[in-house]
Amino acid sequence: MKKNFALLLVSGFALIMFACTSGQANTDNTYKPQSVTTVAPTKTPDWFDMELTDVQTGQTFTMNDYAGKVVLVETMAMWCPTCVIQATQVEKLHEALGNPEDLITVSLDVDLHEDAASLKEYASSYRFDWHFAVAPLGIARALGNLYSAEYLNPPLSPMLIIDREGNVHQLEYGVKNVDTLQTIIEPYLAK
Repeated sequence: MKKNFALLLVSGFALIMFACTSGQANTDNTYKPQSVTTVAPTKTPDWFDMELTDVQTGQTFTMNDYAGKVVLVETMAMWCPTCVIQATQVEKLHEALGNPEDLITVSLDVDLHEDAASLKEYASSYRFDWHFAVAPLGIARALGNLYSAEYLNPPLSPMLIIDREGNVHQLEYGVKNVDTLQTIIEPYLAK
């Protein structure tokens, strides 16, 4: 039992260190991703049709509801300190871009032990004003299967961009600062 706990502890530390060292360090302790990977589906992924509930409004939505817009998707968990840092950068991104109506942000809580009521309180306490939803198991599985299991590891700050045509673009792991996010997002908004 002690060996398993020690192995779990070492593995967790290694994952945190990977999250903190992936990408290129900037002066504000965030990281600049080296590239964006495009995953061009032969058809719209099934998870685009799966219903989510915005914990702040109670309204349901799917990714397909935002067809023709640019969607920034981040996976997160309430216990994750890097998730708060990344969300703060997303908030700054919306401000820097003038809160464009065609940029939608969705934060998906992928921790199966967290619930909508707690997530609502979390988003409200930080005054984050975009979509927050608890990812149903089907969406969590799809993210892990289609893009990699790291999308279920919130400290890595995994993010996706869904462009206006429905193509999915994976951002490198690590916290992305507002300038990096703006550089990545603006070309998609300009199309």
